[in-house]
Amino acid sequence: QVQLVESGGGLVQAGGSLRLSCAASGRTFSSYAMGWFRRAPGKEREFVAAISWSGGRIYYVDSVKGRFTISRDNAKNTVYLQMNSLKPEETAVYYCAAGADSEGVRVGVIRYWGQGTQVTVSS
Repeated sequence: QVQLVESGGGLVQAGGSLRLSCAASGRTFSSYAMGWFRRAPGKEREFVAAISWSGGRIYYVDSVKGRFTISRDNAKNTVYLQMNSLKPEETAVYYCAAGADSEGVRVGVIRYWGQGTQVTVSS
């Protein structure tokens, strides 16, 4: 069992930055691929970024490429999402997720979800 706890959400102006963190419990964190998803008001949850257990494979949704960076620190059981140049339409609840492999996470094959953290981008 893996428990995921997100933090770092908040209110930011358009063009600003936030860094989300996801702390995982359990000794098997390093064996999981990790990802970030988001759900905007009135919309379905969408994939944002994924990273393999080693960090060697990384995927992003096209809309965040060049602005968001996913990373992980297996020694700290933590995955991060650095978000720069945020846009108002990126206001959403951001979820951390764990899966067997990064390709699976990318398409929503998830074993564990966090509870989410709210990100609000004001215009």
